[in-house]
Amino acid sequence: MKLLKEWGPFALFIIVMLLLRVYVWQPVIVEGHSMDPTLANKERLVIIKTASIKRQDIVVAKEYNKETQETKNIVKRVIGMPGDTVTFNNDVLTVNGQEVKEPYLANYHKQLSVDHLQQTYQYNSFFQSLAKNAKAFTISATGQTTFTVKVPQGQYFLMGDNRLVSQDSRQVGNFSKKDIVGEAKLRIWPFKKIGLL
Repeated sequence: MKLLKEWGPFALFIIVMLLLRVYVWQPVIVEGHSMDPTLANKERLVIIKTASIKRQDIVVAKEYNKETQETKNIVKRVIGMPGDTVTFNNDVLTVNGQEVKEPYLANYHKQLSVDHLQQTYQYNSFFQSLAKNAKAFTISATGQTTFTVKVPQGQYFLMGDNRLVSQDSRQVGNFSKKDIVGEAKLRIWPFKKIGLL
């Protein structure tokens, strides 16, 4: 009885934390540059699995690679919800006929007009080559500056913020609800960037 009294609260705390870890939250690592400049490579996030997903949320989704038959977690932004009609026209986004602002892209839009992102992408010559002749920052999988996507019911259209680099729904298609692991709510690494997203 004495042992239960002393260790009971601690054991209960551990059990609760384990249950929350399994069913509510999960740590993830950003891999690659598809969410630059919002999220950088190797940053660590906490996602909430029970969050309701909304347009513009940053989410973690499971992507299945048909060639390797492997599934990996990717970090992207929700651009289209189930049933949405998403249109891009020379970097202007409209959803269901209403213009949607994307302030998180402002810096890259500016750099594209200044030097086609050559300074921004100086760390990667392949990225520089992608940007060199790009007519817009957001283009279709075939390089078009104007394109429309009708998102099926039960599906989500996801894109990375680094549009010229990101491999996302433009190439691999929409994601179903079951593919979305959760919403990224908190950055926990690096320490100088800790905070809510």
